[in-house]
Amino acid sequence: MSADYYKILQVDRNSTDDGLKKAYRKLEAKFKEISEAYHVLSDPQKRAVYDKYGEEGLKRRFSPRSADDSLFASATGEFVSGGNGGPSFIRKNPQSPDVDIVREFFGHLSPSGGGSRAGGTSSGSQGNNIFAEDIFANYGDRKAAAIEQTLPCSLEDLYKGTSKKMKISREVTDPFGRPTTVEELLTIDIKPGWKKGTKITFPEKGNEQRGVIPSDLVFVVDEKPHRVFKRDGNDLVITQRISLVEALTGYTAEITTLDGRNLTVPINTIISPAHEEVLTGEGMPIPKEPSKKGNLTIKFDVFPSRLTSEQKNGIKRLLTLW
Repeated sequence: MSADYYKILQVDRNSTDDGLKKAYRKLEAKFKEISEAYHVLSDPQKRAVYDKYGEEGLKRRFSPRSADDSLFASATGEFVSGGNGGPSFIRKNPQSPDVDIVREFFGHLSPSGGGSRAGGTSSGSQGNNIFAEDIFANYGDRKAAAIEQTLPCSLEDLYKGTSKKMKISREVTDPFGRPTTVEELLTIDIKPGWKKGTKITFPEKGNEQRGVIPSDLVFVVDEKPHRVFKRDGNDLVITQRISLVEALTGYTAEITTLDGRNLTVPINTIISPAHEEVLTGEGMPIPKEPSKKGNLTIKFDVFPSRLTSEQKNGIKRLLTLW
């Protein structure tokens, strides 16, 4: 029977590239633990120290092995994990203990799935089942809770879209469980029309620790207040303060949009305090319909809101003439 690569990686046939990478890293990390345990327990001196003092005592007594000692067996040779998470092929002594442990657990797998185990032979199906089931069937790390961080964005950012760079520092562990700090530069692409509360997730970018899948790093969009516009869903609202004379005799609104265009809106009717002008398609972009936008509503603040008796009489005389 031919090898079932989906079963080997413990993924279904709809798995994405990210899913495949996660599955690979998970199995790789587990094997590194198995390999380390084998090297310690198969060495009488190290085993005695470990049994008496534990892992910390072992680290103090013996210098750690090279990270290159953690190997997998492939169809064409032995390899260690490369810097990009994939395999980097190297040449090793064929009698390396790591090669022995690979063959002992998994057999020497060939491209067709056939292989041999220490002390006998096995079919390709059996050899792959050893990898997928016998070693990892009971393996299941818990995942750390997601880490959320606020991402402040201006209304212009959310109108036009932009990219933000975020530098993060996190702890990762080497194959021996030793923590080390690394820095990464993340690029966050803000799409036009995104709203406050939108979440951007970077899977497994939290701190690493043994036995725990790193947490997801989640950035949550927060909208900064704007000095001119207010947002109402996909719509924008602007309030313009005008005099009573302008309200009664006509007014032309001059507006600079979030993308720098100048709009001229003449209003020839009497403007009451409740009057609104709606400009269709001048609001925020709609993320699910990129060719469409909401509306822009112009509201008015008419001043003065109160008149003296003399002012009222003057207006009455003026209106009587009409």
